[in-house]
Amino acid sequence: MKIAIIGSRGYPYVYSGYETFVKELAERLVLKGVDVHVYCHKNLFHTYPPLVKGINLHYIPTIEKKSLSQLVHSTLCMLHTLGKGYDALLVVNAANGPLGIIPRLTGTKTLINVDGMEWLRPKWKGLGARYFYFAAKMATKLYDLIITDADAMRAVYLKEFNKDSKVIAYGAPDISKQSFELNPGWNLESEGYYLIVGRLIPDNNADLLIEGFLEANSGKKLVVVGDVPYADEWASKLKSINHPNLIFLGYVTKAEELMALYQHCFVYLHGHEFGGTNPTMLKAMACQCAILALNTSFNQEMLQNGSFGVFFDKLPASVAQQMTLLETQPDKVQQLKEKVNQALTVKYDWNAITESYLSAIRSLTGKFDAV
Repeated sequence: MKIAIIGSRGYPYVYSGYETFVKELAERLVLKGVDVHVYCHKNLFHTYPPLVKGINLHYIPTIEKKSLSQLVHSTLCMLHTLGKGYDALLVVNAANGPLGIIPRLTGTKTLINVDGMEWLRPKWKGLGARYFYFAAKMATKLYDLIITDADAMRAVYLKEFNKDSKVIAYGAPDISKQSFELNPGWNLESEGYYLIVGRLIPDNNADLLIEGFLEANSGKKLVVVGDVPYADEWASKLKSINHPNLIFLGYVTKAEELMALYQHCFVYLHGHEFGGTNPTMLKAMACQCAILALNTSFNQEMLQNGSFGVFFDKLPASVAQQMTLLETQPDKVQQLKEKVNQALTVKYDWNAITESYLSAIRSLTGKFDAV
């Protein structure tokens, strides 16, 4: 069986959830005998090996313009697949929805992982939001199979587009037997800080969390990990907040250091609003964090309606209230830490996820032998 994966930045370039997804899935599919081809953004790589860990790599250029780079790249990748004999194309990102017309013309089977509700994200106001909604709608018409990563996202696609999808979650890292030490240069004490991890964009609600933290007047610190790789007024304003207990670490690129921040925090704060199964939340769960999350259907699903975490409403006062309660209930915080990884069922296991994708591809193509 020969498949192509399109829509990420490539392999092994790990930048975000999509790239981690491609890495974890592609490596496992190769071990199962699948002929895997991953399409990469040529401009992000310094060398161009055609084969890494059994994965065939194709380096396709694109234009250096933020709003168009991914779409142009995916279009060129789709055109490159023509005549290459692929049994199926696995596409990520609902923005690539309209491009499903290209393989449809040749009869190649397609499946697309649509991720979150991009059309609702504040950064895509106006034309961008309308495009993402249109693209998601077109994906439901042009691809053979829609994949959502949460039951709550399946419900969104049923409601918005009257289209059912196959739910295959995102995987959690396996770090259950590992422990990490905090970087001494950060001057942080174990259990002495709250933690936020994520891009500094409005829909992750770091501003709301910071405001709630300051309102709570906590004696602990708040550590913010993440940034945006471009000049941004919203992020700059956030980082300009001056408070002795507020620490912006920017990007933490060493995996061990990031895992240490998760493992030693008092409570992990999760403000992500519009996605499905969130990779950052999964890391927090795998690191056995106590979690205080925004009350959304996606976060409720991951934390099983409060069995494995606590929720706040989208108000600074609600954040402050929950922080104050947690600081007076250390036993509850410890209980949350001890049991949270029990929520990481087989649903979030990369091996089981790979089997689900392989089964879906086999059903589409009618090819039940990997090779």
